[in-house]
Amino acid sequence: MSEPLFQIDGLRAKPVEADDEILNGIDLVVRQGEIHALMGPNGSGKSTLANTLLANPEYEVTGGRILFKGDDVTDWPTDVRAKAGMFLAFQYPQEIPGVSVIQFLRQALSARKGIDLSVLELRLATMEWMKRLGMDSSFVDRYLNEGFSGGEKKRNEVMQMAILEPELAILDETDSGLDIDALRTVARGIREIRTARPELGIVLITHYQRLLDELAPDHIHILIDGRIVASGGMELAERLERDGYESFRVTA
Repeated sequence: MSEPLFQIDGLRAKPVEADDEILNGIDLVVRQGEIHALMGPNGSGKSTLANTLLANPEYEVTGGRILFKGDDVTDWPTDVRAKAGMFLAFQYPQEIPGVSVIQFLRQALSARKGIDLSVLELRLATMEWMKRLGMDSSFVDRYLNEGFSGGEKKRNEVMQMAILEPELAILDETDSGLDIDALRTVARGIREIRTARPELGIVLITHYQRLLDELAPDHIHILIDGRIVASGGMELAERLERDGYESFRVTA
């Protein structure tokens, strides 16, 4: 069995402005090429986990550690983690007026891989992905996320993942706010990235089974009250669909 690409060991965390911990000892191991889906009700700690993994300064690690490719990255700042190959697709991507998508991608790619592509070279590199994701060719000239629909924001995140070529992608409720057609388009983009880069590890945080049906994760984990209370395969999603989260609270 291959060495873990990514490992969370007893992770505990809380918002900086709060006293109570939200994550109460998370353990997770992700190997190359695996998709791990994390599901949980509102308030279970899903977004806190995503933000903690990418070192959002509004959250504080109070115990445990985060390992990436064997390195302890628990104290690494966001930009260092990103340069090392960790990627976070946000549930609510931020608008950045005055910075076009193409400018953002050029700066991010330069920081991530040391490749200083011209705007023209990068535009050519993005054209195929924009076509795959159903995006107009003028999309990259718009200001980042400004005036974007929910579907456009999520497709833009997938395009960033394709261009930046991370080794680990943490997708925080990528299906949030998408209708079924937009969800299928986003899921198809993620599948195509995995086809091109089969070693990519993915942590998929979601509320809904419909994205799991599209991506067929290798492992599903149920997160309740800041702890993973059950792990398994698609049978967990089927149980959740049938019995709800309360059936897992009984065993928590």
